[in-house]
Amino acid sequence: MSSAIPLNVGIARSAGTTTAEPGAGKRVLLAEPRGYCAGVDRAVETVEKTLEKHGAPIYVRKEIVHNRHVVETLRERGVVFVDETHEVPEGSVVVFSAHGVAPTVHESAASRNLHAIDATCPLVTKVHQEAKRFAKQDYDILLIGHEGHEEVEGTAGEAPEHVQLVDGPDSADKVTVRDESKVVWLSQTTLSVDETMETVHRLRQRFPGLQDPPSDDICYATQNRQVAVKAMAPECDLVIVVGSRNSSNSVRLVEVALNAGARDAHLVDYSREVDLGWLDGVRTVGITSGASVPEILVRGVLDLLAEHGYGEVQSVTTANETLVFALPRELRPARD
Repeated sequence: MSSAIPLNVGIARSAGTTTAEPGAGKRVLLAEPRGYCAGVDRAVETVEKTLEKHGAPIYVRKEIVHNRHVVETLRERGVVFVDETHEVPEGSVVVFSAHGVAPTVHESAASRNLHAIDATCPLVTKVHQEAKRFAKQDYDILLIGHEGHEEVEGTAGEAPEHVQLVDGPDSADKVTVRDESKVVWLSQTTLSVDETMETVHRLRQRFPGLQDPPSDDICYATQNRQVAVKAMAPECDLVIVVGSRNSSNSVRLVEVALNAGARDAHLVDYSREVDLGWLDGVRTVGITSGASVPEILVRGVLDLLAEHGYGEVQSVTTANETLVFALPRELRPARD
């Protein structure tokens, strides 16, 4: 994708904003879309509904989504976060995170008689299904993603004997396959679109017959947030991305902003982490947030900026998101 996206596409003044005289010339560009995606919304609601249904404590394997505020808030309500299912008392309720788990995790939960509720994002589940299908056809599967990320571990766990991890373009040179006519690439859903395609290009140079996944693996929300940042970055002296450091899609937004022309870009969890020194000489600040970030955290940054003269807020809209995922079956309202 090109970073040369015209800023006037979908730009609109946010309702109720004015330009204060002390901040004349200062403005905020607010990316749309930003924040919660359908998969995160479903995962967080899954935990909340499970608490309502079963009462505290309930257990969640890993972080339900990669956001400090969300995890801390749920912990205060009686959610116990664990690394592995063997830490969950036998017979208890455990929720699997939005990032997905390997089949061995389901087996471990069953062996401990746990009541497992799966909050895996349906778009991650799609990649799992692709891995299983290509493994059955005896393909070598080149999984583009970051080593150690929970989503990668879950996907690779579907077919460990067929999957090789490719962690960025430079890793493409180390790949070996059995049959160059039976090779396919899949990807982690939260990667940079541009870096992923660069990795695919490098792989295809080595394996011309490399097959694409049946449909795009990088999720719609990841792509949409990156496109919105690309649209505003060339106009920004500073881009602030609200998100946690273990959130792949949030980290990627900082990289995308810098690559698309922003002079500076930083990742923060909370407004209190904004270094006011970043604002020296800055006229235009871009704001966005990762797909696991509640809007209250963005509002905190906007309020801080308003206190320092950035009272004019303009939206940069590049897409409208309407997708909603149903809750896991056991949490859906009973039909009459």
